[in-house]
This record gives sequence, structure tokens and C-alpha cells, in this order.
Amino acid sequence: MKKYLLATALVGLGSAPTLAADLAARPSTKAPALAAVYDWTGFYVGVNAGGGLGRDRTQHQPLPGQNYSLYLQPQGGFGGGQIGYNWQTNSVLGQIVFGVEADLQGAGLSDDRTNLNFGGGLLTNYSQELDWFGTVRGRVGLAKGPVLSYVTAGFAYGNVNTTITLSGPGPVPVTFSTDRTQGGWVVGSGVEAALGGNWTGKIEHLYLNLGNRTDFAAPLFFPSNVNTEIRQNIFRAGLNYRIGGNSNYQPVAAANWSGFYLGGNFGSGYGRDRSSLSVPGPFVDTFNLASDGFIGGVQAGYNWQAANWVFGLEADIQGSTLQDDKTCVLGCGLAGVSAAYDATLPWFGTVRGRLGYSVGSTLFYATGGLAYGSIKTKIDTNSFVGPVTQSFSHTNTGWTAGAGIETPFNLLGLLGPNWTTKTEYLYVDLGSTSDSFIFGAVPATTTRSVTEHVFRTGINYHFNSPVVAKY
Repeated sequence: MKKYLLATALVGLGSAPTLAADLAARPSTKAPALAAVYDWTGFYVGVNAGGGLGRDRTQHQPLPGQNYSLYLQPQGGFGGGQIGYNWQTNSVLGQIVFGVEADLQGAGLSDDRTNLNFGGGLLTNYSQELDWFGTVRGRVGLAKGPVLSYVTAGFAYGNVNTTITLSGPGPVPVTFSTDRTQGGWVVGSGVEAALGGNWTGKIEHLYLNLGNRTDFAAPLFFPSNVNTEIRQNIFRAGLNYRIGGNSNYQPVAAANWSGFYLGGNFGSGYGRDRSSLSVPGPFVDTFNLASDGFIGGVQAGYNWQAANWVFGLEADIQGSTLQDDKTCVLGCGLAGVSAAYDATLPWFGTVRGRLGYSVGSTLFYATGGLAYGSIKTKIDTNSFVGPVTQSFSHTNTGWTAGAGIETPFNLLGLLGPNWTTKTEYLYVDLGSTSDSFIFGAVPATTTRSVTEHVFRTGINYHFNSPVVAKY
């Protein structure tokens, strides 16, 4: 009897701290068990949709001595399907997932805005389309239970249509056109997360390089070469159904996202700045300034939560290396007349609202709000008075919208439960600038409408830990 009472007392004493730990809702609940029960191995099929932005440098000599350097930027939406297979295995880094995936997309990406006028009634129009494209890629990623962060690379192919039309004093325009399927390579990254049952959702960025081509444009006014570089940035969201996957898996109770957080981020940006240069004559050129580069910065925010719904505010500030210093228009060498651009976006920031839905420990969200940033444009002009450099600087405000995924992050156990990582896409519109200057001895005006596509990954520290309830 004494032994029984002693054992009962010891059990009672041992249960007290256990109960206290449960009531404290410590974040170290059953995340390891969740990682053990979710298996990514198997076939899957799915659909996706998104937007694409080209950065296709084109060099053309429509007249002897003239050397245009332009960016054609097919932009628009696309949609398609994918099929793949994953293998999951243990490693010193944790659960590693290897996979292969193939996709095919119908696309409506086009750009016909670039028009160059070099006097005498001679006008050159450039048009480019990407009708469809596909990829065959390998994937390798690190799985944290129902969340897979991955990189991907492989073969890319697509149909590219390029048309150059010269209109002159004569009644019939002269046209040069190519329509062909080009192959190349693709690289990218993404995050995929379980939605329940066999379903998963993903967000992904791909960079497609479809090669370089040189064409001899004999039918134009003068025989000339047209050099094109086909580059495409793809931003998309997808939905996958895993055949024979974790059909019994159901997300655990929603994480606790409420409270303040601070963090940093790093990524890349791609601009499509609709621009123009007007000089009496008349010379009116319309073209794209296509800045690209890396970004990095910090963010701070606050979340409120009601059941699985999360409402938040977030502000960030970014340093940027986005630049286009290759565009040259307005004769560009013809009779010593040219305008070479150097367009940059040194920094920008946003203040946004966030609306999300927590599926277990994964937060899927949309975001939008105010954007602001510094816009710098330098033009090296050359005319009969010699070379002159014009520089302009503006701080503009505009708007931004996007979407992302945020999940817990412990970096191989080195970070505590207060840390999360996020991957997001933002579209940033900073409005337009207009600047006047003297070109040679006549007044000129240049305009620039600044829009950026941003894909970035960040890490956040939450002062109120995102906690997964016991299940």
C-alpha cells in the first residue's frame, strides 16, 4: 500500500509540469511528428496560371551606321498543366525531395509598342510574341513535413514570333518576320505546401533562356543583321493533386500568427518601363527601359487573427541594383546622333495590407498597398554640338499588389520556433516621370513609366511565436 501511494504521488508530481507546459502552449508541440507522417514520394498532376515578362535584347541596323540597341518585352498571362514525380529520402540536412517535372503553357505574351522614328518619314516598328512554352526540369528541395522549399532547373522551349516593319515615304511597308520554336534552359525556385488530402499549392519563379539568334534581314531598305536574345521571367501559382499521396492527411489546427514581427529579405526584380523620347523634327521614339538586378532589405509588420483568417500590415524598404544601361535610340550612331540610356532604381519600399488563410502552420496570403521609390535616369546624348550627359532624379509614389506563402523555419534546428520564412511575388507601379532638356540646340522631352516585377524570399522573427496547437 505504501509503495502504491508513493508511486501515485510521484506520478502526480510528474504530471504537474507537463500540464503547465501544455497550458503554456509552447511552440515545441508535434511539428516533428508532422514531418514524419507527411511523405512527398509519388506522382502528381496539376494546373498553373501566372504572368510573364520578357527581356529580349534586340540589336538592329536599319540604315548604314545606325546601331539600335533595344529591349522587346513580351508581357501577359499564361496558363497550363504539369506532371511530375517526387522521391523523398533522409539526409544529414533532413528530409530531401528529388523530383522531375514537365509542363506545357499556352501564353498571351506580346509587345508591339517599340517605334523608332529617324526622320524623313522613316518609322521602324518592332513586335514580338511568345505563343506557348514548356519546360522539362529536375527539382531538389528540403521538406519540413507538409512544406517543400525547392530549386529547379532543366530544358525549356517555346514559340517566338518577331516582326520588324519599316514604313517609309512609299505606300507599302517593308516587313521582316521570323516564327520559330527555340530551345534553351530554365532555372528557378519555389515553395509548395499541403492543403489537405492529396492537394498541394505552390508559388514559383522561373527564368527561361531560349537562346540567341542572328537573322539577315535582306528584305528591308538595306541589308542588315537583327540579333535577338530571348529571355523570359515567369511568375506563377499552381495546384497539384498527388496520385496515391497522403489522402488521409489533414492540416493541424491553424498556427498563431498574431503579433509583431521583424525580418529581412533578398530577391530579384525586373522592370518594364514604358518610355519615350521626343525631339522636334519630328523624332518621336517609344521603347522599353528594361532594368533588372538584385534587391535586399528589411520588413516589419503586425498580424491579427480570427480562426484561420489572418489580417496584417507590413512595411519594407529595399536597396536595389536594378539597371538598364544598354538601350540606345534616336539614330544611335546615324550622322552622329544618339541617345544612350542608363536607367536605375536605387531603392524602393512598400506599405501594404495582408489578407491570408492559415492551413496548419502554412500561411497563404494576398497583399497590396502603397509603393514608393527613387527613379534615376541618365541620358548620354550625341549631336552636332558634341556629347552631353543629362541626369534626372525623382522620388515617386504608386501602388503594389502580390501574393506569397509563409511557413515555420528552424534552419536545421539552429533557430527557435519564433522564426518563419516567406516567399512572395510583388508587382510594383511607381507611376511616370517626364523631363525636359536641350538636345543639341533644340528642346527635347523624355518620359518613363516605372513598373517592376519582384520575386523575393524573406525570414521573420515573431515576438509572439507562431504556435501549432496539439493534435
